[in-house]
Amino acid sequence: MDCAAVCCWAAACGSGSWPHTRMPNGTTTRRRPESMPEEHPMPASTSTTRLALWSALLGVVLPTAAQTFDSVQLHNAAPGADGGTIGLAIVSTPEYLGSDQRKTLGFPALGYQWANGWFAGLDNGVGYNFSKNPALHYGLRLTADLGRPSGDNAALRGMGDVDAKPEVGGFVTYAPAEGLALTGSVRWGSGPSSNGTVVNLGVGYSVALAPQWRLGTQLSATLADRQHMQSYFGVDAPQAARSGYALYTPDAGLRDTRLGVSLTYALNPRTFVTTIVSGSVLGDAAKNSPVARSSNANAAVLALTYAF
Repeated sequence: MDCAAVCCWAAACGSGSWPHTRMPNGTTTRRRPESMPEEHPMPASTSTTRLALWSALLGVVLPTAAQTFDSVQLHNAAPGADGGTIGLAIVSTPEYLGSDQRKTLGFPALGYQWANGWFAGLDNGVGYNFSKNPALHYGLRLTADLGRPSGDNAALRGMGDVDAKPEVGGFVTYAPAEGLALTGSVRWGSGPSSNGTVVNLGVGYSVALAPQWRLGTQLSATLADRQHMQSYFGVDAPQAARSGYALYTPDAGLRDTRLGVSLTYALNPRTFVTTIVSGSVLGDAAKNSPVARSSNANAAVLALTYAF
């Protein structure tokens, strides 16, 4: 799993979402962890650890950009309120999806959402949530397929770069119970012809271990069509001639599955520290690619975020 994947998905890991409380007037605010001082009440706009970095990190920071915008997690503010998150994260991850080389990088986390449904950030992209139901989010968004620069990686020599491309898509997130989230998204626009399609499905659960501690976990799978798989795992005739690899045309299907665990500590009602460890496994079509030097990958994240 690369930076992009880790980050984005880290957001879905339940990085530290403190429960909401329904007020008598019908508004919603976040419940303050019991051990936190009364003089610093939790404002309605306070976000959870939205480890979100995302996308920006993209490209350089996020090698396997293909995993950057897997799901939408709108936790930058309480329902019906404006709010945002800013922070910094350090990520250790493979250079690209299938690489056996690693990078350790630092990059910003930034996201904001408005009470009217609009949101923007490095984790979710830019989009609109049509739902007013706090337990159900669905809408449309603009994201990016961040591409894959070949750089000086020996495994990609002769393969050329996969250029970054804009993507359009839809999303849905459903929380049937406190701490539980089911996520789904579809994105279209990746690949040389800008017609690759990626679908992500996931389930996440988080639980408070103590007033200031929260544990989260997420399992997700990504499916991709032939155009997307060819871009990242295929070898066409010109690439075969330059790289020495045999021709390879992967089928559409499962690209990878991922499992991760996060632990969040609230320094105060607005500031959070999150650590995340994750592992991923490539699907058969991806792991049989000549450029896939490792079918398994692990990643780690350490992030500090501030809600405003």
